[in-house]
Amino acid sequence: MGDARVDERKSALRARFKQVRRELGEEGRAGADAGIEANLLAMPDFVRAEVLLAYLDFGPEVRTRGIIQAAWDSGKVVALPRCVPGTHEMRWYRVTSFEALEKSRLGMDEPVPDEANEQLLGTGDRMLAIVPGLTFDAAGFRLGYGGGFYDTFLAKFDGVSVGLCRKAAWCEDLRAEGVIDAHDLAVDAVVTEEGVVRVNG
Repeated sequence: MGDARVDERKSALRARFKQVRRELGEEGRAGADAGIEANLLAMPDFVRAEVLLAYLDFGPEVRTRGIIQAAWDSGKVVALPRCVPGTHEMRWYRVTSFEALEKSRLGMDEPVPDEANEQLLGTGDRMLAIVPGLTFDAAGFRLGYGGGFYDTFLAKFDGVSVGLCRKAAWCEDLRAEGVIDAHDLAVDAVVTEEGVVRVNG
């Protein structure tokens, strides 16, 4: 019964922050995203990283294409995820241009699943992962879209994880909202257009 109540609260919060995202409008989102990008690129964690694991923005998500291009320009390896059907797992594939992507059945750009380009985790490279979410809080917790893919990923990832969050979508304490449980893991830092909130390290 408790899980049902948590699911209801999560659904309500998702609806709320999707509405916030819509109300910002294209211009508001673009302005915030430019600030987020600038703050992320200035982070020592980004500068030091040899491998960037990034989501590719879709629809009104915080844009990542400029971040990805900056990573390529500075000689970093960039890998993008593909969800493994029937699981909560993602596999990561190295990409060197946006033209090398293919459309999923949902219309999203994805890397081609070529084993020769698969990026394994924990290879000793300095890895930085950019994590999506509808909202993040001061403790680094996030509310995602409900697929569980990034929760599974974070449980196995040893590099630095960073959430991207527009200030309008910021939630001070997701635990107080009753939507965080023992399986939820925090990111190491959250970047907004106003700055970087360091959670770990």
